[in-house]
Amino acid sequence: MAVAMRILGIDPGSRITGFGLVSVLSSGEIAYVASGCVRVAGESLADRLKVVYSGVTEIIESYQPEVLTIEKVFMARNADSALKLGQARAAAILAGVNRTLPVTEYTALQIKRAVVGYGHAHKDQVKHMVKVLLGLSGTPQADAADALACAICHAHAAGAGLRRTAPRLRVVRGFGGGQ
Repeated sequence: MAVAMRILGIDPGSRITGFGLVSVLSSGEIAYVASGCVRVAGESLADRLKVVYSGVTEIIESYQPEVLTIEKVFMARNADSALKLGQARAAAILAGVNRTLPVTEYTALQIKRAVVGYGHAHKDQVKHMVKVLLGLSGTPQADAADALACAICHAHAAGAGLRRTAPRLRVVRGFGGGQ
């Protein structure tokens, strides 16, 4: 079945940045492609941001997505953590923009609503629904699950545009390889 759109979801972090790729097929079905984490070591924030940028760039070059989607920043209790998260987001966004990808952003509420049906769902509920929706044999790591959830959210949001060629958006299991 032909791929209509490949979506890269990013869950940014200054220590772990999750990524998840799904394809929306020409039939409107959503299929798992790949997921994982860019693990960042080092003390210098500049070095960690370079690793995030390089890691996301490598993922883009390997999988050739048509769009990058990322969670919007929320205000954390710790201002320093929020600033570092924002900088990691910027590194991931720049990796996409430098590869001429359109970038879309969704709030955590929008992502959870798209995947679980409830905007205030817990992380375990999101992980479970990502596993179920994509027909995965195992539960993805938390950051990878959040990135896949972001990609699924965009697939649903983009579904209105895809409905010109497909009657509905649904999930297909077993397309695109393992996890």
